[in-house]
Amino acid sequence: MCHRPNHWPMAQANIPKVKRLLKKLKEPCEIGWCELIDLPEFGVINLDAKVDTGAATSSLHATRIKPFEKDGQQFVQFTIPMGSGVADHHCEARVYGQRRIKSSNGVMQTRYVVETVMKLGPLEWVGHMTLANRQSMIFPVLIGRRALKRGFLVNSAKRWMLGRHEER
Repeated sequence: MCHRPNHWPMAQANIPKVKRLLKKLKEPCEIGWCELIDLPEFGVINLDAKVDTGAATSSLHATRIKPFEKDGQQFVQFTIPMGSGVADHHCEARVYGQRRIKSSNGVMQTRYVVETVMKLGPLEWVGHMTLANRQSMIFPVLIGRRALKRGFLVNSAKRWMLGRHEER
């Protein structure tokens, strides 16, 4: 069992929601091959995300991934590196499960899956993300098909259709 250092401020996921989150858009929303995504339960907004219709599950760049037990349930603590002089986010979340994922280089990995609120354009929903070290990747977040099926249409010829950093 791991214990988090007392000096880490933790963003906690899986906090009971007061407002009801939509599960699907009423009208399709066109997005580009890269967009900005918010993960409010982890205190992170405007993360660069690559839309990947070839990936089933969304993925989040995380380091220092350490499982631990709390109140008889499995949790994981991890760090979301922000780079560019911005403080890293130290988070913990209940483990939803583990999945075997084939990484972009073809190697099979077992990754922790967490459940958290995701916000992309007009839609905010609870979804699943795997935690993976994506340091060698350009985008810290990968948005997979399970998230996209909520009513997003991907235009592979466009990007930042929901706004850029300076616009949001």
